[in-house]
Amino acid sequence: MPIALGVIMLGLGLSLTIADFKRVVVYPKAVLVGLACQMLLLPLVCFGVAKGFGLSPELAVGLMLLSASPGGATANLYSHLSKGDVALNITLTAVNSVLTLFTLPFIVELSSAYFFTEQELKMPFEEVSKVFAIVLIPVAIGMIIKSKAPAITLKLDKPVKILSAVFLALVIIGAVLKEKAHMLEYFQQVGIPALVFNLLSMITGYFVPRLINLEKKQAIAIGMEIGIHNGTLAIFIAINVLGSSAMGIPAAIYSLIMFFTAAIFGYLVNLKKD
Repeated sequence: MPIALGVIMLGLGLSLTIADFKRVVVYPKAVLVGLACQMLLLPLVCFGVAKGFGLSPELAVGLMLLSASPGGATANLYSHLSKGDVALNITLTAVNSVLTLFTLPFIVELSSAYFFTEQELKMPFEEVSKVFAIVLIPVAIGMIIKSKAPAITLKLDKPVKILSAVFLALVIIGAVLKEKAHMLEYFQQVGIPALVFNLLSMITGYFVPRLINLEKKQAIAIGMEIGIHNGTLAIFIAINVLGSSAMGIPAAIYSLIMFFTAAIFGYLVNLKKD
């Protein structure tokens, strides 16, 4: 699983440059709105879904963990296909990947304190640092390769994307197999909540920016960014840091759903021409 996560994050790094971080200054309003949707509104929406559907503590915290996870390279692809602002997507992904080091443990510990009555999960900073070393070091390596050896980047781009898709599938399959004895029960419990959370995420990400007069292509980008999560990261943390494969199930189910709903979302928002 660390190798899988490393490959996926290397692929993300191959698509990033220092300019993507500097672009915060170019699109301050759009970036701030996107971060507010991701960091503030999304956990609140997720909490409402988990509470409203009465999820078990493990599944509720697992869904909250997913809500705290950043977007990924897949969001950039779907944004491109849906005529979104891909540059904004890439910037949000870059900034979120760094900020998550601090926000994810806070959200997980806060939600576990609420949903677990007899125990409270802790995410030691040392363990969190190890996880994000696995995340950020491959990203940095990818960025260095893109900057210093663009020809190698072009050669690596397609193979890494294919490997990323394969590894994501393997991670989901692994999480499902580990909990196969309870999988039907878990799917019945969290399948609909995961779908509802996914739809509400994209709706929030699209309509909140539109309500404050951001361009449509920027709203599409933010909708994709907060609707498509790094499920591999959430599953990795659930199993390797929190020690619960059950908490990885919401991310596994969500990861299966989001590819289809994102495609439909991209089609629908482009039906009406502005």
